[in-house]
Amino acid sequence: MARGGRDRLLGLALGLLLALALAPGALRAKPTVRKERVVRPDSELGERPAEDNQSFQYDHEAFLGKEDSKTFDQLTSEESKERLGKIVDRIDNDGDGFVTTEELKTWIKRVQRRYIYDNVAKVWKDYDRDKDDKISWEEYKQATYGYYLGNPEEFQDPLDHNTFKKMLPRDERRFKAADLDGDQIATREEFTAFLHPEEFEHMKEIVVLETLEDIDKNGDGFLDQDEYIADMFSHEENGPEPDWVVSEREQFNEFRDLNKDGKLDKDEIRHWILPQDYDHAQAEARHLVYESDKNKDEKLTKEEILDNWNMFVGSQATNYGEDLTKNHDEL
Repeated sequence: MARGGRDRLLGLALGLLLALALAPGALRAKPTVRKERVVRPDSELGERPAEDNQSFQYDHEAFLGKEDSKTFDQLTSEESKERLGKIVDRIDNDGDGFVTTEELKTWIKRVQRRYIYDNVAKVWKDYDRDKDDKISWEEYKQATYGYYLGNPEEFQDPLDHNTFKKMLPRDERRFKAADLDGDQIATREEFTAFLHPEEFEHMKEIVVLETLEDIDKNGDGFLDQDEYIADMFSHEENGPEPDWVVSEREQFNEFRDLNKDGKLDKDEIRHWILPQDYDHAQAEARHLVYESDKNKDEKLTKEEILDNWNMFVGSQATNYGEDLTKNHDEL
Protein backbone atom coordinates (compact mmCIF):
# COMPACT_ATOMS: atom_id res chain seq x y z
CA MET A 1 0.00 0.00 0.00
CA ALA A 2 1.29 3.45 -0.87
CA ARG A 3 2.60 5.15 2.22
CA GLY A 4 5.86 6.19 0.64
CA GLY A 5 7.65 9.47 0.93
CA ARG A 6 9.81 10.75 3.75
CA ASP A 7 7.20 12.96 5.38
CA ARG A 8 4.31 10.59 4.74
CA LEU A 9 6.15 7.76 6.48
CA LEU A 10 6.93 10.01 9.42
CA GLY A 11 3.32 11.07 9.48
CA LEU A 12 2.28 7.64 10.66
CA ALA A 13 2.51 7.27 14.39
CA LEU A 14 4.92 4.37 14.41
CA GLY A 15 7.08 6.08 11.84
CA LEU A 16 7.33 9.12 14.04
CA LEU A 17 8.40 7.09 17.01
CA LEU A 18 10.99 5.25 14.98
CA ALA A 19 12.27 8.51 13.52
CA LEU A 20 13.64 9.48 16.93
CA ALA A 21 16.04 6.57 16.66
CA LEU A 22 17.00 7.12 13.03
CA ALA A 23 20.42 8.37 12.11
CA PRO A 24 20.25 11.96 10.83
CA GLY A 25 21.19 10.91 7.33
CA ALA A 26 18.34 8.43 7.15
CA LEU A 27 15.82 11.23 6.92
CA ARG A 28 17.57 12.56 3.84
CA ALA A 29 17.73 9.31 1.89
CA LYS A 30 16.10 9.51 -1.53
CA PRO A 31 14.48 6.53 -3.19
CA THR A 32 16.55 4.74 -5.79
CA VAL A 33 13.87 2.23 -6.76
CA ARG A 34 10.30 2.56 -7.85
CA LYS A 35 7.91 3.80 -5.19
CA GLU A 36 4.24 2.87 -5.22
CA ARG A 37 1.76 5.49 -4.04
CA VAL A 38 -1.47 3.96 -5.22
CA VAL A 39 -3.66 3.27 -2.19
CA ARG A 40 -5.89 0.23 -2.43
CA PRO A 41 -8.39 -0.50 0.33
CA ASP A 42 -8.33 -4.20 1.22
CA SER A 43 -4.61 -3.79 0.65
CA GLU A 44 -3.81 -7.36 1.59
CA LEU A 45 -6.04 -8.63 -1.20
CA GLY A 46 -4.30 -8.26 -4.54
CA GLU A 47 -4.90 -9.72 -7.97
CA ARG A 48 -5.83 -13.41 -8.20
CA PRO A 49 -2.79 -15.32 -9.50
CA ALA A 50 -3.52 -17.18 -12.71
CA GLU A 51 -1.90 -20.34 -11.33
CA ASP A 52 -4.12 -20.43 -8.22
CA ASN A 53 -7.14 -21.99 -9.91
CA GLN A 54 -6.60 -25.36 -8.25
CA SER A 55 -4.85 -24.67 -4.94
CA PHE A 56 -7.48 -22.25 -3.58
CA GLN A 57 -4.70 -20.33 -1.78
CA TYR A 58 -6.08 -16.98 -2.91
CA ASP A 59 -9.56 -17.95 -1.74
CA HIS A 60 -8.22 -19.03 1.65
CA GLU A 61 -6.29 -15.78 2.12
CA ALA A 62 -9.28 -13.70 1.07
CA PHE A 63 -11.70 -15.55 3.33
CA LEU A 64 -9.48 -15.99 6.39
CA GLY A 65 -6.75 -13.39 6.01
CA LYS A 66 -3.19 -13.91 4.83
CA GLU A 67 -1.64 -14.47 8.25
CA ASP A 68 -4.34 -16.88 9.37
CA SER A 69 -4.05 -18.94 6.20
CA LYS A 70 -0.35 -19.79 6.55
CA THR A 71 -0.61 -22.78 8.85
CA PHE A 72 -1.90 -25.87 7.09
CA ASP A 73 -2.92 -29.43 7.97
CA GLN A 74 -3.36 -28.98 11.70
CA LEU A 75 -7.06 -29.67 11.58
CA THR A 76 -8.95 -32.63 10.30
CA SER A 77 -11.59 -32.04 7.65
CA GLU A 78 -14.26 -32.48 10.33
CA GLU A 79 -12.70 -29.81 12.54
CA SER A 80 -12.32 -27.44 9.60
CA LYS A 81 -15.96 -27.86 8.64
CA GLU A 82 -17.10 -27.32 12.21
CA ARG A 83 -15.21 -24.05 12.50
CA LEU A 84 -16.28 -22.96 9.04
CA GLY A 85 -19.89 -23.49 10.10
CA LYS A 86 -19.38 -21.05 12.97
CA ILE A 87 -17.87 -18.53 10.59
CA VAL A 88 -20.86 -18.87 8.27
CA ASP A 89 -23.20 -18.03 11.16
CA ARG A 90 -21.29 -14.79 11.69
CA ILE A 91 -21.27 -13.88 8.00
CA ASP A 92 -25.07 -14.27 7.81
CA ASN A 93 -25.75 -10.84 9.28
CA ASP A 94 -29.54 -10.90 8.96
CA GLY A 95 -29.82 -14.49 10.17
CA ASP A 96 -32.03 -15.61 7.28
CA GLY A 97 -30.02 -18.77 6.69
CA PHE A 98 -28.42 -17.53 3.49
CA VAL A 99 -25.08 -15.88 2.72
CA THR A 100 -25.39 -13.31 -0.05
CA THR A 101 -22.63 -11.90 -2.20
CA GLU A 102 -22.92 -8.62 -0.29
CA GLU A 103 -22.59 -10.32 3.09
CA LEU A 104 -19.61 -12.29 1.85
CA LYS A 105 -18.00 -9.13 0.44
CA THR A 106 -18.49 -7.35 3.78
CA TRP A 107 -16.86 -10.28 5.59
CA ILE A 108 -13.88 -10.36 3.24
CA LYS A 109 -13.35 -6.62 3.64
CA ARG A 110 -13.42 -6.96 7.43
CA VAL A 111 -10.94 -9.83 7.34
CA GLN A 112 -8.61 -7.93 5.06
CA ARG A 113 -8.78 -4.88 7.34
CA ARG A 114 -8.13 -6.90 10.46
CA TYR A 115 -4.40 -6.16 10.34
CA ILE A 116 -5.25 -2.48 10.77
CA TYR A 117 -7.15 -3.07 13.98
CA ASP A 118 -4.44 -5.42 15.21
CA ASN A 119 -1.90 -2.64 14.62
CA VAL A 120 -3.99 -0.13 16.54
CA ALA A 121 -4.42 -2.60 19.42
CA LYS A 122 -0.65 -3.09 19.64
CA VAL A 123 0.14 0.62 19.97
CA TRP A 124 -2.95 1.73 21.87
CA LYS A 125 -1.43 1.49 25.34
CA ASP A 126 1.55 3.60 24.26
CA TYR A 127 -0.76 6.55 23.65
CA ASP A 128 -3.63 6.01 26.09
CA ARG A 129 -1.64 7.27 29.04
CA ASP A 130 -4.55 7.80 31.44
CA LYS A 131 -6.07 4.40 30.55
CA ASP A 132 -9.54 5.79 29.82
CA ASP A 133 -9.80 3.84 26.53
CA LYS A 134 -9.55 7.06 24.55
CA ILE A 135 -6.61 9.02 23.20
CA SER A 136 -6.62 12.79 23.35
CA TRP A 137 -4.58 14.97 21.05
CA GLU A 138 -2.45 15.99 24.02
CA GLU A 139 -1.72 12.37 24.86
CA TYR A 140 -0.70 11.61 21.30
CA LYS A 141 1.36 14.77 21.02
CA GLN A 142 3.29 14.07 24.20
CA ALA A 143 3.84 10.40 23.34
CA THR A 144 5.05 11.21 19.83
CA TYR A 145 6.64 14.66 20.08
CA GLY A 146 7.20 15.07 23.81
CA TYR A 147 10.93 14.40 23.68
CA TYR A 148 11.40 16.73 20.73
CA LEU A 149 9.32 19.50 22.33
CA GLY A 150 11.20 19.17 25.61
CA ASN A 151 14.67 18.88 24.10
CA PRO A 152 14.75 20.88 20.85
CA GLU A 153 18.45 21.59 21.29
CA GLU A 154 19.24 17.92 20.66
CA PHE A 155 17.91 18.22 17.12
CA GLN A 156 20.83 20.16 15.76
CA ASP A 157 20.46 18.92 12.20
CA PRO A 158 18.28 21.59 10.51
CA LEU A 159 16.54 19.02 8.35
CA ASP A 160 15.61 16.82 11.31
CA HIS A 161 14.41 19.86 13.25
CA ASN A 162 12.36 21.18 10.35
CA THR A 163 10.85 17.78 9.67
CA PHE A 164 9.53 17.40 13.21
CA LYS A 165 8.43 21.03 13.28
CA LYS A 166 6.50 20.44 10.07
CA MET A 167 4.99 17.13 11.15
CA LEU A 168 3.45 18.41 14.37
CA PRO A 169 0.82 20.67 12.75
CA ARG A 170 0.36 18.13 9.97
CA ASP A 171 -0.47 15.39 12.48
CA GLU A 172 -2.76 17.76 14.35
CA ARG A 173 -4.64 18.48 11.12
CA ARG A 174 -5.03 14.75 10.46
CA PHE A 175 -6.13 14.11 14.06
CA LYS A 176 -8.85 16.77 13.73
CA ALA A 177 -10.07 15.21 10.48
CA ALA A 178 -10.33 11.81 12.18
CA ASP A 179 -12.01 13.29 15.27
CA LEU A 180 -15.54 13.33 13.92
CA ASP A 181 -17.20 14.84 17.00
CA GLY A 182 -14.51 17.50 17.37
CA ASP A 183 -13.81 16.91 21.06
CA GLN A 184 -10.03 16.50 20.57
CA ILE A 185 -10.34 12.95 21.92
CA ALA A 186 -10.15 9.92 19.68
CA THR A 187 -12.13 6.76 20.15
CA ARG A 188 -10.60 3.54 18.83
CA GLU A 189 -12.37 3.97 15.51
CA GLU A 190 -11.28 7.60 15.22
CA PHE A 191 -7.70 6.74 16.14
CA THR A 192 -7.76 3.95 13.58
CA ALA A 193 -8.81 6.52 10.98
CA PHE A 194 -5.96 8.75 12.13
CA LEU A 195 -3.30 6.05 11.78
CA HIS A 196 -4.77 4.54 8.59
CA PRO A 197 -6.57 7.37 6.77
CA GLU A 198 -6.46 5.58 3.43
CA GLU A 199 -9.01 3.06 4.75
CA PHE A 200 -11.71 5.61 5.63
CA GLU A 201 -13.80 7.55 3.16
CA HIS A 202 -13.95 10.72 5.27
CA MET A 203 -10.14 10.76 5.42
CA LYS A 204 -9.50 10.46 1.69
CA GLU A 205 -9.02 14.21 1.22
CA ILE A 206 -6.28 14.16 3.86
CA VAL A 207 -4.54 11.37 1.97
CA VAL A 208 -4.68 13.43 -1.23
CA LEU A 209 -3.51 16.60 0.51
CA GLU A 210 -0.57 14.90 2.23
CA THR A 211 0.47 13.26 -1.03
CA LEU A 212 0.40 16.64 -2.76
CA GLU A 213 2.45 18.22 0.01
CA ASP A 214 5.00 15.39 -0.15
CA ILE A 215 5.63 15.66 -3.88
CA ASP A 216 4.93 19.31 -4.74
CA LYS A 217 8.45 20.66 -4.33
CA ASN A 218 7.85 24.05 -5.97
CA GLY A 219 4.79 24.71 -3.83
CA ASP A 220 2.45 25.69 -6.65
CA GLY A 221 -0.32 23.35 -5.51
CA PHE A 222 0.07 21.00 -8.47
CA LEU A 223 2.28 18.07 -9.49
CA ASP A 224 4.17 18.41 -12.73
CA GLN A 225 5.73 15.45 -14.50
CA ASP A 226 9.21 15.98 -13.05
CA GLU A 227 7.82 16.07 -9.50
CA TYR A 228 5.77 12.98 -10.22
CA ILE A 229 8.83 11.09 -11.44
CA ALA A 230 11.16 12.44 -8.73
CA ASP A 231 8.93 10.93 -6.06
CA MET A 232 9.48 7.49 -7.58
CA PHE A 233 13.01 7.65 -8.86
CA SER A 234 16.26 9.39 -7.92
CA HIS A 235 18.02 10.06 -11.20
CA GLU A 236 21.76 9.47 -11.09
CA GLU A 237 23.82 12.12 -12.79
CA ASN A 238 24.23 11.36 -16.51
CA GLY A 239 22.62 7.96 -16.00
CA PRO A 240 19.89 6.65 -18.31
CA GLU A 241 16.34 6.34 -17.07
CA PRO A 242 15.08 2.78 -16.58
CA ASP A 243 12.37 1.60 -18.93
CA TRP A 244 9.78 1.76 -16.18
CA VAL A 245 10.48 5.47 -15.68
CA VAL A 246 9.95 6.10 -19.38
CA SER A 247 6.71 4.15 -19.08
CA GLU A 248 5.64 6.23 -16.07
CA ARG A 249 6.19 9.43 -18.04
CA GLU A 250 3.83 8.04 -20.67
CA GLN A 251 1.37 7.07 -17.93
CA PHE A 252 1.48 10.62 -16.61
CA ASN A 253 0.73 12.13 -20.01
CA GLU A 254 -1.88 9.63 -21.12
CA PHE A 255 -3.71 8.59 -17.96
CA ARG A 256 -2.78 10.76 -14.95
CA ASP A 257 -3.10 14.22 -16.50
CA LEU A 258 -6.77 13.95 -17.35
CA ASN A 259 -7.27 17.52 -18.54
CA LYS A 260 -3.93 17.57 -20.43
CA ASP A 261 -2.63 20.76 -18.82
CA GLY A 262 0.75 19.24 -17.95
CA LYS A 263 0.12 18.94 -14.20
CA LEU A 264 -2.03 17.10 -11.69
CA ASP A 265 -4.56 18.89 -9.50
CA LYS A 266 -6.15 17.36 -6.38
CA ASP A 267 -8.90 15.61 -8.30
CA GLU A 268 -6.38 14.03 -10.65
CA ILE A 269 -4.18 13.00 -7.71
CA ARG A 270 -7.19 11.37 -6.06
CA HIS A 271 -7.97 9.53 -9.28
CA TRP A 272 -4.36 8.32 -9.36
CA ILE A 273 -3.77 7.19 -5.78
CA LEU A 274 -7.31 6.18 -4.83
CA PRO A 275 -8.55 4.20 -7.83
CA GLN A 276 -12.16 3.11 -7.80
CA ASP A 277 -11.98 0.91 -10.85
CA TYR A 278 -11.93 -2.55 -9.28
CA ASP A 279 -13.21 -4.07 -6.06
CA HIS A 280 -11.18 -7.19 -5.28
CA ALA A 281 -13.43 -8.16 -2.37
CA GLN A 282 -16.53 -7.92 -4.56
CA ALA A 283 -14.89 -10.03 -7.26
CA GLU A 284 -13.80 -12.70 -4.77
CA ALA A 285 -17.24 -12.80 -3.15
CA ARG A 286 -18.86 -13.33 -6.55
CA HIS A 287 -16.33 -16.03 -7.35
CA LEU A 288 -17.00 -17.95 -4.12
CA VAL A 289 -20.76 -17.72 -4.61
CA TYR A 290 -20.55 -18.80 -8.24
CA GLU A 291 -18.39 -21.81 -7.43
CA SER A 292 -20.51 -22.96 -4.48
CA ASP A 293 -24.07 -22.07 -5.52
CA LYS A 294 -25.44 -25.47 -6.54
CA ASN A 295 -29.03 -24.39 -7.16
CA LYS A 296 -27.97 -21.12 -8.83
CA ASP A 297 -30.20 -18.88 -6.72
CA GLU A 298 -27.27 -16.44 -6.29
CA LYS A 299 -26.97 -17.01 -2.55
CA LEU A 300 -25.44 -19.72 -0.40
CA THR A 301 -26.82 -21.92 2.31
CA LYS A 302 -24.54 -23.21 5.04
CA GLU A 303 -24.82 -26.63 3.45
CA GLU A 304 -23.60 -25.33 0.09
CA ILE A 305 -20.62 -23.67 1.75
CA LEU A 306 -19.73 -26.73 3.82
CA ASP A 307 -20.02 -28.94 0.73
CA ASN A 308 -17.33 -26.76 -0.84
CA TRP A 309 -15.37 -26.26 2.38
CA ASN A 310 -12.02 -26.89 0.73
CA MET A 311 -12.36 -23.72 -1.34
CA PHE A 312 -13.12 -21.59 1.72
CA VAL A 313 -10.72 -22.95 4.32
CA GLY A 314 -9.25 -26.23 3.11
CA SER A 315 -7.60 -28.23 5.85
CA GLN A 316 -5.62 -25.28 7.12
CA ALA A 317 -5.59 -24.49 10.81
CA THR A 318 -5.77 -20.84 11.71
CA ASN A 319 -5.57 -18.76 14.83
CA TYR A 320 -8.81 -17.31 13.58
CA GLY A 321 -10.50 -20.61 14.34
CA GLU A 322 -9.47 -20.23 17.97
CA ASP A 323 -10.72 -16.66 17.94
CA LEU A 324 -14.26 -17.73 17.11
CA THR A 325 -15.07 -18.00 20.79
CA LYS A 326 -13.87 -14.47 21.41
CA ASN A 327 -15.78 -11.25 20.88
CA HIS A 328 -13.87 -9.31 18.24
CA ASP A 329 -15.49 -5.92 17.78
CA GLU A 330 -13.30 -5.31 14.75
CA LEU A 331 -14.80 -8.21 12.87
